[in-house]
Amino acid sequence: MKLNERSLAFYATCDSPADNAGFLYKRGERHTAYHRRWFVLKGNMLFYFEERESREPVGVIVLEGCTVELCDSAEEFTFAIRFGGTKSRTYVLAAESQAAMESWVKSLSRASFDYLRLVVRELEKQLEEMRRGPAGGCGGCRQSPASWKPKPSGPERFPERLLALPTVLPKENGCAVWNNAPGVDRLPNTSGCGGHDGEGNLRPPPLPPRRRASSSEAGSAGAATAESPSTFCRLHEQYGREVAQLQQDWLERQHGPQL
Repeated sequence: MKLNERSLAFYATCDSPADNAGFLYKRGERHTAYHRRWFVLKGNMLFYFEERESREPVGVIVLEGCTVELCDSAEEFTFAIRFGGTKSRTYVLAAESQAAMESWVKSLSRASFDYLRLVVRELEKQLEEMRRGPAGGCGGCRQSPASWKPKPSGPERFPERLLALPTVLPKENGCAVWNNAPGVDRLPNTSGCGGHDGEGNLRPPPLPPRRRASSSEAGSAGAATAESPSTFCRLHEQYGREVAQLQQDWLERQHGPQL
């Protein structure tokens, strides 16, 4: 694998968020002494610097085809990054505490693309099982995403625990319509205007009779209708004269008295 040093140095020191960062003790390849280095994990690349403020990394470890495991060593909180192959190098690192070691082992184990492939396959498997639904339901038939329904939670999951409260009844022509749905408690008929059908269900009460106008009211309405044109004409003439008089007075005040 060929890596561009400038691109790696820029990626290691840019402002992109790191998956993990901190000081670790790295054992040398030829000498077994441990050196304190600043490590930064980004994606599947583990960079290490001489100091935290260093501008360029000393080296990089590509975390592909490797395993992260604890190892026995004179130093405490030691773990190793092992690669397959006889000539492959093993990186031995030591953390400063038990919590730091566990954090690094977990993050390094999840950094490779092989781990991401396993996660994607497991998620695809779970999604396929959700689409198929329960095995004993429809014989393994696949359902469309539009037909999925969330499981009820809270009070909807146990409707028998709820009290049957009367709901707002719809109205039709000014008269309430009763809810005849099965399993719903029905209100008692106290008005005396309703009844039962042949199956024992409540039926809507009869519509109230329409009110008929009396002869006296009809005569007065007709008289008012007949008098309305003449009344409008009288009012129009009266207010018209007043408006004309006001207009004449205003013109005289504007132009003064005429000689």
